[in-house]
Amino acid sequence: MTQIPRRDVSKMLVVALEGWNDAGDAATFAAQLIVDQGFHEPLTEVDPEEFFDFQLTRPLVEFGPDGQRFLQWPDVTLFGPLPGDTDTPYVLLGQEPSRLWRSFASQMVDHALSHGIETIIFLGAMLADVPHSRPVRVGATSDDADLRDRYDVERSSYEGPVGVLTVLSLAAAEAGIPSLHLWAHVPHYVHTSPSPKATLALLEKLDEMVGITTERDSVEAEARRWEEGIDALASDDDDMSAYIDSLEKARDTADAPEASGEALAEEFEKYLQSRPDRPGSPEA
Repeated sequence: MTQIPRRDVSKMLVVALEGWNDAGDAATFAAQLIVDQGFHEPLTEVDPEEFFDFQLTRPLVEFGPDGQRFLQWPDVTLFGPLPGDTDTPYVLLGQEPSRLWRSFASQMVDHALSHGIETIIFLGAMLADVPHSRPVRVGATSDDADLRDRYDVERSSYEGPVGVLTVLSLAAAEAGIPSLHLWAHVPHYVHTSPSPKATLALLEKLDEMVGITTERDSVEAEARRWEEGIDALASDDDDMSAYIDSLEKARDTADAPEASGEALAEEFEKYLQSRPDRPGSPEA
């Protein structure tokens, strides 16, 4: 891959939203860690009354430092670097709105334009048939030809249902702001818990590709504990252990230098034949 020169990352906007695009909370955790470094200030928040259906995304009641209860409403916040800081990106972080996506996208693009954003980095995470014990894959795509050339990435060929990240991306492109999409693959058999290993992979990819750095010691430790915990669970479950073993073999075959398209297709066919829910299976 061609060495990419470091850019003024304060002209970049990192976007991560809870919900459909955020398996294992991996993307929002990564964005929150960027904000938690202490180099940001909140610039604006969306009006929750406008963009959220509170029966779908309910407010939370919490206790404050004074012991009084208060309501925490769903929100999306735009954070910006402190004045004069060119080593910190903008961050858009919160929950995926449940309505008025076009209006939401229009507002967010207006904010990006007003702050001189040149590139948007969308962080996402998806459930996939991948083993927890192998390095997390992070796919990188862009619809912009210049970004594809600069970062040596492909254009996404996906067609189908989308989350608000895609709506934001297309609205930004219409306004002249290109975007890069980074998606981590999260094991589907541990989808109910946060995935710090996927978060770590996203942070490493951000550093590698665009020079957005974070302190990662704590999330590295969490990722090790997460993997060890799943290993312990699998050791007491023969079916889970056998399934993970099949995923590991498929992954190792795909990553082998001698792997060919024909070999990968054959391995995938074996995997499909082994699934109880395959077409024609008596259990399907």
